[in-house]
Amino acid sequence: MITRFSVLQRWLHWLMAVMVIAMLFIGIGMVSTVQPRFGTLVAVHRPLGIAILLLAMVRLAVRWRRGTPPLPAWQTFGAKASHVLLYALLLAMPLIGWSMLSAGGYPIVLWGPLRLPAIMPHDDSLYAVLRGAHTVLALLLFATILLHLAAALFHALARRDGVFASMVPFASRNTPVGPKLG
Repeated sequence: MITRFSVLQRWLHWLMAVMVIAMLFIGIGMVSTVQPRFGTLVAVHRPLGIAILLLAMVRLAVRWRRGTPPLPAWQTFGAKASHVLLYALLLAMPLIGWSMLSAGGYPIVLWGPLRLPAIMPHDDSLYAVLRGAHTVLALLLFATILLHLAAALFHALARRDGVFASMVPFASRNTPVGPKLG
């Protein structure tokens, strides 16, 4: 029985946590800034979004291959539902952003001459719908991350049941690494 996430799973989790939080703040900065900072934020936002998309796909593959430590029975549904929502948002946000830029006729520059192809036809009304969806889903992602963080802190500080310890990059010798299943 798995009692802890693999090193790769933990590394991907924490790398993506930093990237997603940075992305949320960059996105907020983009909608509240004018030139010249806007261009810099966009130049970081686009490739970071694609990197998150690629890492989310890798992370899902690793999760399916390696599995996850078990949770106490009463928490299993909530944990699975929140992870499905998190992964769906981690995949949808970059794809909607890419679609939005394609519909708006904007080039999707990753680095230098490296550009992504358009995946939607140029259509201003579609751009507007996708921009609204991107914003709403960003807020949902932010709320889901806050809930995820609250659950992690609950397990770490209140329950002390080993669930949090299964994902931390380090564990002390006195920290239980497996959840109490009772």
